[in-house]
Amino acid sequence: MDTASATHELSPHSRFSVSERAASRIAEIVAAQPGAAAPDAQALRVAVLAGGCSGFQYSFKLDSEPQPDDIEIRTGRARVVVDPVSLDLLGGAQLDYSEALMGAHFTVRNPNATSSCGCGTSFSID
Repeated sequence: MDTASATHELSPHSRFSVSERAASRIAEIVAAQPGAAAPDAQALRVAVLAGGCSGFQYSFKLDSEPQPDDIEIRTGRARVVVDPVSLDLLGGAQLDYSEALMGAHFTVRNPNATSSCGCGTSFSID
């Protein structure tokens, strides 16, 4: 189950969730990092940036210094942080992890996206 940090309550329409499969992979990645003895030392930052072939693109990176206005989502042993501006574009979306013949990657199932490119990291909103 995911929870917002105590200082930032999420309304039901802006809820961004993390699948168990994604949470498990995030925990594995963080555990493999230097300094992994402190499990909360890093979180996966999910952000939406301008650009990409469809107008917006997703960004995923490890972050050891979350910002004061970040929304923190915990699922299992995984921590995900999202800035408020990105969260507006991720409301109702879910972070998942996919393993296929062509490779493994994080993916966002975003009901707000009206179109996306073939690579799956770029999307547009009307």
